[in-house]
Amino acid sequence: MGLLGTIMDHPEEIYPMVKLKMAAARISKQIPPEEHWAFAYTMLQKVSRSFALVIQQLGPELRNAVCVFYLVLRALDTVEDDTSVPTEIKVPILESFYRHLYDLNWSFSCGTKDYKILMDKLQLVQIAFLELNKDYEEAIEEITRRMGAGMAKFIQKEVETVDDYDEYCHYVAGLVGLGLSKLFYVARLEDLASDSLSNSMGLFLQKTNIIRDYLEDINEIPKSRMFWPREIWSKYAEKLEDFKYEKNFEKSVQCLNDMVTNALIHVEDCLQYMAPLKDQAIFRFCAIPQVMAIGTLALCYNNVNVFKGVVKMRRGLTARVIAETNTMKDVYGAFYEFSVLLESKIEDKDPNSSLTRKRIEVIKKACTASGSITKRGKYLNENRSSYNSIMMMLVFLLVPILLALLFLNKQ
Repeated sequence: MGLLGTIMDHPEEIYPMVKLKMAAARISKQIPPEEHWAFAYTMLQKVSRSFALVIQQLGPELRNAVCVFYLVLRALDTVEDDTSVPTEIKVPILESFYRHLYDLNWSFSCGTKDYKILMDKLQLVQIAFLELNKDYEEAIEEITRRMGAGMAKFIQKEVETVDDYDEYCHYVAGLVGLGLSKLFYVARLEDLASDSLSNSMGLFLQKTNIIRDYLEDINEIPKSRMFWPREIWSKYAEKLEDFKYEKNFEKSVQCLNDMVTNALIHVEDCLQYMAPLKDQAIFRFCAIPQVMAIGTLALCYNNVNVFKGVVKMRRGLTARVIAETNTMKDVYGAFYEFSVLLESKIEDKDPNSSLTRKRIEVIKKACTASGSITKRGKYLNENRSSYNSIMMMLVFLLVPILLALLFLNKQ
């Protein structure tokens, strides 16, 4: 579907898209003057546009700490992901990476494109790291140490069981949740969240990415690195790569649904983590990716296109999530709606249909128990033909004005 088709079907998303574009333009103008901080924030926009948007909401001190934290872990992840680096070289680097944060003479070139630039100029990130408050430094160093050790472990170990899967996701994403919770606490903006809830925040996002990125990961050159656990996928195929072939699509989708059902177990913890957050900027920083994750899982569930290409939320819906996720009421509403969407796609013939329905029911109950579900149909666009007609008239009146504002904003 092209842009015009999106406008016709979802005119309510035009304003959020323009607003998001304007926000991105503002961010590109707010690069700090110092060379190391300019590099950090410019690189952040290149390696993760969505993260660069939500991080800008944080206060300056915490924003700098989170920016450095993200780039350090992205650099570590670049070492792990580069399949051209021999294991005997990669493992020691992963295990000692945290010590190199303090060594401005250390360097290691790997990765491709923007990730190679990050690694080649990592010294600038290190300089920014060394300017942080000591408590931030210690939190970042500790998480980097633990993550590097975990990555090194799984370089030499396959993800066989669901427990292995949870352990791997803990190392590469759950620890990010723990680290962010510590940074929020050091900033004196939040109470220190429990490790288990912080871990679930990371696991839910990581499992969503692993599910969505099946085709990209299986086709990676020079060799694929996959993290779907054998305990799950072996029920449906002899080899993990079999899922990308059309003749196996029925089993592929069954395995996909099994993986999604596994990820849903973390949702309750995520809601419990977000509910007590006090700082508005931190709340949005945490909540927007989680809403995006449940929306992505709803799209991926029972969707054979996961094995044909990229399945992701359309840009307009993403813009709406970013604009309209401001309170816990918004989060409960979004999780409820996307859960209903996923539930509508469950087929009785699916081997895990009963378990999937149970997990969806748990999520819906958690949302309705909050007493915050007052308006539904916000994202699902049901019975909106008359509404769309009115919106189309408004869009054609407002788009020229919005585009003019965007143009002026760039001047």
